[in-house]
Amino acid sequence: MPGIWHFRETARFKDARGNLFFDIARIAKYHQPKVLFLENVKNLVKHYHGNTLKIILRILDDIGYDAYYQVLSASHYGVPQARERIYIVAFRKDLGVDYFYFPKPTYNHIYVKDILEDNIIAAEHIINRTDIKFWKKDETPQLKPIQIGKINNGGQGERIYSIKGHAITLSAYGGGAAGKTGAYLVNGNIRRLSPRECARVQGYPEKFKIPASKSQAYKQFGNSVAVPVVESIFTQILKVLNSEKINERQSNESHAKKKYAYNIQTQLKAHS
Repeated sequence: MPGIWHFRETARFKDARGNLFFDIARIAKYHQPKVLFLENVKNLVKHYHGNTLKIILRILDDIGYDAYYQVLSASHYGVPQARERIYIVAFRKDLGVDYFYFPKPTYNHIYVKDILEDNIIAAEHIINRTDIKFWKKDETPQLKPIQIGKINNGGQGERIYSIKGHAITLSAYGGGAAGKTGAYLVNGNIRRLSPRECARVQGYPEKFKIPASKSQAYKQFGNSVAVPVVESIFTQILKVLNSEKINERQSNESHAKKKYAYNIQTQLKAHS
C-alpha cells in the first residue's frame, strides 16, 4: 500500500497515491474476493483524529466486508527491524466470519549482528565523517534499536545504532548520511546496511534475487512488507477459511442453490 492515505471530510484523498484505496474498493466491490488484505503505516490509526481509519472501515462495510485491524511490529515476529504497521484483514460478509485473531508475537532473539554479511568490504557503505559523536549506552541485546551515537546533529539518517539491537524502519526515501537504512557501528566502522542485509531485516529468503541497481534495491526494501509478519497473518487467514464453520456454511449455501435451481427447472418443465 502507499504511504498514509489522506482523507478529507468528503472522503476524497489529497494525493494520487491516496486515491488507490478507492480503486481497491471499486475492484473489490466488483469481483468480491473472499478476503481483502491491506497494510499501511501505523499512524493511519490516529490520522485525522482517527477519521481516516473510520472511513476506510465504513467503505469496506458498505461493499460487503467485515474488517479486523491491528498494529504489529516486525521486531516481534522474527526479524531485527522496528517496523510497525497497521494490517487490515476483511472477510466477505456472506462467509459469516465473526472473529479473527492476529498472530501472536514470537519474540525471537535475533539482532542486527545476526544478519550482517561476513565479507562486506564495499567502501560505499562506510561513512567517514569528522562530526561523529558517541555516548555510553547499555548495549544489552534488545528487540528494538539501540542508539549509541550521532552524525552531525543527529537528525533523520544521522543516528548511529548498536548491532546488538534492531534496525530502524527501512525507508525508500530517507535522507541524511545513512538515509534509508540508518547507521551502525560494525567492526569499528560506521556504515549503512547493504542491500542483502536490508533483504534479511525484511525477512526475505537468501535465494531472493536483489535488483542490480542498488538505488532500486534500497527503494524496494524500503517499500516492502516484513515477510514473516505477512506470512503469519495469512496462516491465520487460512485457518479461518478452512474452518469447519466456513466449510459447512458454504456447503449449505451450495446445497440451497442447487435445490433452488432444481425447483426452477421443475417449474419450467411443468409449464412447457
